[in-house]
Amino acid sequence: MTSNEMQKGKMLQSRTAGWKHSVSVRYVLFALLIIMFYASLAPKLLPETYDIAVGLPSDKEILAPMDIPDTKATLKAQEEAAEKVGQVYTILPLRNEVLVGQMLDRIFRLNQDDQVSTQDKIQIYREELPQRAHDHIQNFIRNNRNSPNYSEKLFQEVNERISEQAYHISEETFIKIPRLTPEDINEMKPVAADIVARLTTDQIVDAQTARAKVAELVSTSSLSKRVSREVVQELARLAITANKFYDEEATKAAKVEARENTPTVFIKQGDVLVQKGEKITPEMYSLLEKNGLLKDEVNYWPQFGLIILSSLLAAGLIMYIRQSEGVSRFKYNNAQFVMLLLIILITILSMHVVNIVQNEQRPYIGYIAPIAVGAMLITLLLDMSLAYICSILFSILASIILNVHKGQIFDFQFGFFAVVISFAAIFAIHRASQRSTLLKAGIMITLFGSLAVFTLILVDNNGWTESSTLYAVGFAVAGGLLTTILVIGLMPFFEVTFGILSALKLVELSNPNHPLLRKLLTETPGTYHHSVMVGNLSEAAAEAIGANGLLCRVGSYYHDIGKTKRPSYFIENQNNMENPHDFIDPKLSKSIIIAHARDGAEMQKDYKLPKPIRDIAEQHHGTTFLHYFYHKALKLAEEQGIEPDFTEEDFRYPGPKAQSKEAAIVGIADSVEAAVRSLRKPTVEQVETMIEKIIKSRLDDHQFNECDLTMRELDVIAQTLKETVMGIFHSRIEYPEEIKKAAHEEKDGGQEGHGTTARVQ
Repeated sequence: MTSNEMQKGKMLQSRTAGWKHSVSVRYVLFALLIIMFYASLAPKLLPETYDIAVGLPSDKEILAPMDIPDTKATLKAQEEAAEKVGQVYTILPLRNEVLVGQMLDRIFRLNQDDQVSTQDKIQIYREELPQRAHDHIQNFIRNNRNSPNYSEKLFQEVNERISEQAYHISEETFIKIPRLTPEDINEMKPVAADIVARLTTDQIVDAQTARAKVAELVSTSSLSKRVSREVVQELARLAITANKFYDEEATKAAKVEARENTPTVFIKQGDVLVQKGEKITPEMYSLLEKNGLLKDEVNYWPQFGLIILSSLLAAGLIMYIRQSEGVSRFKYNNAQFVMLLLIILITILSMHVVNIVQNEQRPYIGYIAPIAVGAMLITLLLDMSLAYICSILFSILASIILNVHKGQIFDFQFGFFAVVISFAAIFAIHRASQRSTLLKAGIMITLFGSLAVFTLILVDNNGWTESSTLYAVGFAVAGGLLTTILVIGLMPFFEVTFGILSALKLVELSNPNHPLLRKLLTETPGTYHHSVMVGNLSEAAAEAIGANGLLCRVGSYYHDIGKTKRPSYFIENQNNMENPHDFIDPKLSKSIIIAHARDGAEMQKDYKLPKPIRDIAEQHHGTTFLHYFYHKALKLAEEQGIEPDFTEEDFRYPGPKAQSKEAAIVGIADSVEAAVRSLRKPTVEQVETMIEKIIKSRLDDHQFNECDLTMRELDVIAQTLKETVMGIFHSRIEYPEEIKKAAHEEKDGGQEGHGTTARVQ
């Protein structure tokens, strides 16, 4: 590959990768996220509008998008309720038994007055007794005129009714009253009061009816004298008046109350408002207009509210992503953000598909929705903490999309169900190491989903039956199985489309039975062992700085796969054989050595290995310098007495330099492992010095300029590599105190031939 071709390739790669970190593209994706939320919630929160006109047939069937108040039917129901209200009557406690007692007391006193003639007494009784009955009613009205229980119209009705039904005592009675003795009057008083009290206890509308019963009660009384019975009979009839009166104001108030208490009649959600082809009447047009169902009368406030809601949901997600990495950076590139949007879209669409077959009679169908698909995919492909945040987001969306109840925006039950199964899925999948883990996660979802549904039924048992409970639990179980199937089917799509290396994929690639690894093991066992050692070193170093340790391990397994093309030209495979480089031109040696990086990337591409693995193979040497072959070529040119026709650049790897932390770490670990292996009796000081020298050499050579490793991270890598090398090669590394001990033993036992070096086992 020429330098021009390499330059063009780098430019093309830079252009294609530029959009992944473009801020403007990120804003566009943020806008798409808001639009996605708006479009997914609009069918549930915004009513559909229609373009119709009075007198013209409707071109479609119009259904009620919600419960719509039916004004005409409500007015009719109110009038029917008012008509059922009868006349309201008021019972007045007139205490007429007191009146008859007062009249007998007056008779008692006047009959004792000898200075008043009998004729005068008759005249007084003729005038005074009816007046007393009239005054008794007026006093009651006067004393209760300010009472809130009575009205002027009622008292007017009382006066009119009592006047109409007034009783007139006969003249014979007025003549007989002066003849009554005190004994007669004392005998008459309790009898008269008892008769009046007994008759006025009942509700009296017509006084004549009650008065007709007086004669019978008097005849059965204890009165013995005829005159006494006749006078008591007349006085009782005079005292008895109506006490139940029609209350016009109360009747009107009762009708008003009946109208107010009549529940509003609604056109049920889903009922047909207008049949297809039906002519639009003015009444129907007015009904649609009042409820904002006409396109020319759109109420924009719900739309504005939905825009705010969608923006808040999107902003919450973006703020978490931004905050989790730091103020100055965005954690994911735009390609990963696109994948996140696609996962959210798939989750939302799955809820809408389930909602199509869901209704108010069968709301439990919503439990089959694979809501946990999004949480599982985000956990496997992006990040576990992000999956938890998105689970809360999915629960909000589920409580709206799967809500079938009228008059409410959110359904708490589906929101709670979504949170439970999503959290259970994340917990079960966050350390997935093989595909079978997905099945275990599906079982977890079914168990926790069923438990959540059963718990909700126990808490709110209204409307649940045994059959609906079984259906709800059954749909929750089916939803867990469906979730697992979808995740297993979608994982390869996301891995291939977005070049994502999930933990599951990495574990699969680390299987020794993979054709390339089997080829590496059988054809270059030395390189295979070297790659395994590099994998151990790089994984430990990567995890120490928070990089992807599993990617480093698997990348290390494949990083030298290109050596299988010419295995004997690499020292780890030269067992019991001469080094071929001793017999060929150093330029050719250089070409063979540097070719293994490019050859390895091409072989991996042929086997369709993911790009991050190929990048490690291609970038782990960066543009490092092959000192040995360069100086060998210089020495050869000097011996031949010719001017060198090459420069240092000709003896460098073509690159590119490491573009990621993982590629840089594998490159360092590769050099460290080879260097340690080359030492016959390495010491701790030698290992430390060697690691520091390798890292410093690469740093001075600007090999880390295109990745985001920091100086602090390089220090951590150096320390981790030292500790790991000690652990892996502990049987070969000599520690300072043991070197001194071995030297002392060799000196003391030299004559016996026991000069040995102690080793740590």
